[in-house]
Amino acid sequence: MKSAIHAANLTKKYGKRMALAGLDVDIPEHAVTAILGPNGAGKSTFMRMLTGLVSPDQGTLSILGQYPSWQLNASISYLPDRARWFESHRVEHAVEWGASLLPGFDKDRAWELVRALGLDAEMDVRGMSKGQEARLMLAICLARDVPLLVLDEPFSGIDMISREKIVAALIDSFSERRQTVLICTHEIAETESLFDYAVFMKDGRNAMSGHVEELRASRGSVQDIYRQLYS
Repeated sequence: MKSAIHAANLTKKYGKRMALAGLDVDIPEHAVTAILGPNGAGKSTFMRMLTGLVSPDQGTLSILGQYPSWQLNASISYLPDRARWFESHRVEHAVEWGASLLPGFDKDRAWELVRALGLDAEMDVRGMSKGQEARLMLAICLARDVPLLVLDEPFSGIDMISREKIVAALIDSFSERRQTVLICTHEIAETESLFDYAVFMKDGRNAMSGHVEELRASRGSVQDIYRQLYS
């Protein structure tokens, strides 16, 4: 297995709280990997570390054969848990922003995704529902043809219809490109079919990881494993 991401003894502490406590993990290249675990397991800290937004206190992290840096971010498309738009922005402004600033951005692909996700160019960002905003963020993220996609809670707090549209867009996008994809999510039931590999985090560590087909053969579904580890 060739690793796209290798982490060894990653440690991060916020005051007295240990977010990562010696995380060791290898994430395979060209696979869709689920980063799973309860709140406080260290998932978001790990995801933010991949983009250089957080630095480890200890340990080593290799991404696409390099150390995290702002230069490496040109190869990473990151979907945060919340966007930061100007209130006067419309959907068309968001697409133009992506085209002018983001490496590997495919404007035609962005508009295809905008339409597929049920959005309109003239929609004001300020008046969007959380589901609509999440779909716009995803369209911008998936429009980038880069080696690594990092999606932090793409389904958090949004409606069922929006989740269905997002899953359909993800399936369509993953089938077209050979990218390494990380998805941090609590919505396992709706997304399990997407996953090739899974990492279960607990107390800032790797509690279990492996190829999903092998895990299913030995332990049951991803949902079953989640219940076994965290119930």
